[in-house]
Amino acid sequence: MTSSAHKPSFTTDRSRLIKDRLAQFGISAGGVMVLVALLLIFFYLLYVVQPIFESVRVEKRAEVELTDATKYVGIGVEEQTEVAYLLSKDGVVDFYQVSGNTVGQHLEQVQTTLDGQVTSFAQSAPHVGLYAYGLDNGQVQLVKPSFLVTFPNNKRLLTPTVRYPLDAQQLVVDEQSKAIAKFTFAHTDEKTSVVALTADKRVLFSAFFKEENMFTGEVEWLSERVELEVDGRVDELLISPDSSRTFVRSANQIYIFDTRDVTEIEQIQVLAANEENANLTAMNLLAGANSLMLANDNGEVSQWFEVNTSEGRLFTKIRAFEGTKKSTMSLHSEYYRRSFFTTTNQGDLGVFYTTSEATLWKGKISEGAIAKFAISPRANAAVVLADDKLMLIDIHNEHPEVTWSALWQEVWYEGYPEPDYVWQSTSASDDFESKFSLVPISFGTIKAAMYAMLFAVPIALAAAIYTAYFMSSELRRVVKPTVEIMEALPTVILGFLAGLWLAPLIEEHLPAIIAILLLLPLGILVAALAWTKLPENFRHSVPEGSHAILLIPVVLFIGWISFSMSEVLELWFFDGNVRKYLTNELGLTFDQRNSLVVGIAMGFAVIPTIFSIAEDAVFSVPKHLSNGSLALGATQWQTLVRVVLLTASPGIFSAVMMGLGRAVGETMIVLMATGNTPIMDWSIFQGMRTLAANIAVEMPESEVGSSHYRILFLAAFVLFLFTFIFNTVAEFVRQQLREKYSSM
Repeated sequence: MTSSAHKPSFTTDRSRLIKDRLAQFGISAGGVMVLVALLLIFFYLLYVVQPIFESVRVEKRAEVELTDATKYVGIGVEEQTEVAYLLSKDGVVDFYQVSGNTVGQHLEQVQTTLDGQVTSFAQSAPHVGLYAYGLDNGQVQLVKPSFLVTFPNNKRLLTPTVRYPLDAQQLVVDEQSKAIAKFTFAHTDEKTSVVALTADKRVLFSAFFKEENMFTGEVEWLSERVELEVDGRVDELLISPDSSRTFVRSANQIYIFDTRDVTEIEQIQVLAANEENANLTAMNLLAGANSLMLANDNGEVSQWFEVNTSEGRLFTKIRAFEGTKKSTMSLHSEYYRRSFFTTTNQGDLGVFYTTSEATLWKGKISEGAIAKFAISPRANAAVVLADDKLMLIDIHNEHPEVTWSALWQEVWYEGYPEPDYVWQSTSASDDFESKFSLVPISFGTIKAAMYAMLFAVPIALAAAIYTAYFMSSELRRVVKPTVEIMEALPTVILGFLAGLWLAPLIEEHLPAIIAILLLLPLGILVAALAWTKLPENFRHSVPEGSHAILLIPVVLFIGWISFSMSEVLELWFFDGNVRKYLTNELGLTFDQRNSLVVGIAMGFAVIPTIFSIAEDAVFSVPKHLSNGSLALGATQWQTLVRVVLLTASPGIFSAVMMGLGRAVGETMIVLMATGNTPIMDWSIFQGMRTLAANIAVEMPESEVGSSHYRILFLAAFVLFLFTFIFNTVAEFVRQQLREKYSSM
């Protein structure tokens, strides 16, 4: 009889193989999708940010031939850049179509009402949009080219006209009726100021005040006049839109007068602003009228504004730009931004931005001299009078204020005593200049994360090590889930409690908080020392690994005694007022919502993350390693330090870096628990503004596509890089530690 040997056969259920394949594919696809999502976020941020670094472009759009361009003394263009207007020296205003299918069409000619012969011409600050004629009888007439918008047959129609801000009334600047040789003016609803050079070389400041009869409604203009003392010839006159400052250029000297009060006009400064071997050729005021721009015949254009000095607020040279050399330059300002333009008698145009110290564009736009130049209200186009032609040029200059130096270096802003890092994106004033330094909010992000980690890391790691290595398994099953469930607490709740409860508590009981920070570690050590002195029978009655419960009364007692003694401590050590002591004695500013509050609140949010990962890392150390160490005679502490912690170091480091990443990206706590002030100060008693909080606060109010909007996306990109760098470094170090201690 023969017998056959039966070999065992191992078969796998086909459905299980399919499930394994599907699981493998799903996990791989999920990982790939996460990477794709990160890349999409990265490139979308770049897509939104990229336009702020685009170069300026200047392109010619339209050209109109003129029969006699020399008769025009002023030009301008309406807001939509459809119609341009030219003001002649005999008071005629011509309107031309400069866009659409009828480019070059002469639309209208309006003769202004003038009671005398024109001897001079001036225009107001660009945003005011007024022009004025000086007459041979010592009077000035203000005019304003305007456009009536109608929609016949649902089609937009512009009807050119000329308005008179003073109801065609001419201002008597010189009571002696001498001709106005040169003048400048400023106009508001309540006041009009004129600075004029008369034919007999007098410089007059005249202020006209509007007064309305409350019974008849008739308007009367009251006037006051003062003669300004200027030595030498007068080459140029300027006045700020609010009439507070008047500038008179005499050769290479500029006389600056305070003209806020007509009855108390005073000369506040005389500038000798020309460079060596150079002469002043032009001056103009930037938008906002806080900065004076000066051009020299050596091609330099300099910016001056008032700075606090030992002699008071004086105009000081801040920065200089290189214009076009060996050319006579004229200066032109935008309506609202701190951009300015230079034009020359050789047809050159320069585009500059003062605060970022940027030369945005230089080039030739005409063969002959540029006689007149005017920027459009939206700064996206300009009209140029040159070569007996009226040209309209498009200017693509959306974000002139943004450069790498303006974002990351100190910038000297108007009115500031020195260069500084400043983030201040909005204001209620039209003259406000946005300040977009990312340094203060990046600093605030690092500061908030640092104080949170100082609070969280020692507590979380100590708790993780004790829970994993010393605590009994029964107690660990209670403690670990309890700490981990803290992570489910919404950060908005933590921020709410920190801002409305913790911050006032710390302010009122600051000595108690300081006492707790000092006494708590000392009290725990004293309690541990006292425990070792107790009888062994009593000490052995406490289950092994449950000793931490005995510290709860110690912690509560130290907290209670610290708060009970808060007023006494404040009286003993701080003369009864800790905030006054910090300010007067230590020179520290105390904000109620400060870094201490943020450190505690955000540390509380970060502790569960660090604790959970670190505890798992320590608990996962193979038992044979610690048992072998103990068997060789090492103590528990020696085993912990020399074996367990080294083996668990990759996981512990990952825990710390994960906590740091959480702290860097935290939004709601720092939003609600700090003053959100973008200051650069390491003081624990002052607040900060972080990248994440700044985005959350300002994104809803930013205009889509504006510089502010795109810089907020740049801030998000910087935050993205922060977390990416931290995670990359963490992974690199973790791999190094794993390779080093994997053989244990």
